[in-house]
Amino acid sequence: MLKHLRVTDGERMLPAVIRNYGPADFQGLIEVQAQSFPPPFPSELWWNEEQLREHVTRFPEGALCVEIDGGIVGSMTGLLRTLDDSHPHDWARVTDNGYIRNHEPDGDTLYVVDICIAPAYRKFGLGKWLMQSMYETVVFLGCRRLLGGGRMPGYHKVTDEISPERYVEQVVSGERKDPVITFLLRCGRLPVGIAANYLEDEESRGYAVLMEWRNPFRSFI
Repeated sequence: MLKHLRVTDGERMLPAVIRNYGPADFQGLIEVQAQSFPPPFPSELWWNEEQLREHVTRFPEGALCVEIDGGIVGSMTGLLRTLDDSHPHDWARVTDNGYIRNHEPDGDTLYVVDICIAPAYRKFGLGKWLMQSMYETVVFLGCRRLLGGGRMPGYHKVTDEISPERYVEQVVSGERKDPVITFLLRCGRLPVGIAANYLEDEESRGYAVLMEWRNPFRSFI
């Protein structure tokens, strides 16, 4: 993929490129992870070079980055799987701890492993552009859907008051905002379930909301 854009934060208008990342981008990708997921997010969950090498080798179509002024400012990674929705899963099992060695070339679901944008560039709409680009990948490959678990970083504030299911309902209805879930809703993703013990994430209390985008060019039975 190679996509040239002009993006704005309301004041500046900058040229941006969305493309597939490669080995030359690994250090930049790791630096963006460190900026995007500071403590209490565990640093061992940032990308390492071995994981990134698996991404570009096994499923380069699902390895996307955003470049501005010659530097990496964001990325999004996926793999293909065919999943039984009646069986719960967690991030580690479905993504092989981010190594994607369980990538299924004939899988019907493009599963989101990760998306992140450097904090200094979060007002430019780059996350939404990356998501749109991954939807285009879903259509291009003829997949059934895009699916992924969204963090619930606002949930720790109300853990003693409401269930994770109720929290998501309130975000979906507009009663409450969540930095991740609200963003995914704005990107066209819809919740399809709650996963407990999905990821080591204190802010989300280990929960994630599974959210999908269905390929509108495929028939669903």
